[in-house]
Amino acid sequence: MKLTYSLEDIQSIAQQLLANNSKKVILLVGEMGAGKTTLIKALVAALGVQNATSSPTFSLVNEYHTESNGPVYHFDVYRIKDETEAYDFGMDEYLYSGYWCFVEWPEKIPTLIPQEHSTIKIKALSDTTRELEMY
Repeated sequence: MKLTYSLEDIQSIAQQLLANNSKKVILLVGEMGAGKTTLIKALVAALGVQNATSSPTFSLVNEYHTESNGPVYHFDVYRIKDETEAYDFGMDEYLYSGYWCFVEWPEKIPTLIPQEHSTIKIKALSDTTRELEMY
């Protein structure tokens, strides 16, 4: 699936992505500033998370709660030096939990990624327009 969208349309795009995806682990790939965190915020909101969301750049993982979809995990592994750090905080347990997991910078943890996952590549076309491809 390939889509072009503006920030105004991000909530409907998030709903469309979730409706067309059955895999609970979603990897987000894109340059710094491409909109990975912004899209994850929309995806998390579409899953029913009502509290504020933010990037877990320093904590590596943020856990959010929904009333009907269970916990939702948002990872930003940009700052890890090697996969050992991810193993040390139990990232593999999160990824194989069966709950929604959104991972920014997955190229840092190649051997931890479950076989069953989706990938979303995001590219900034302008300040307000993005192109994404989900596979």
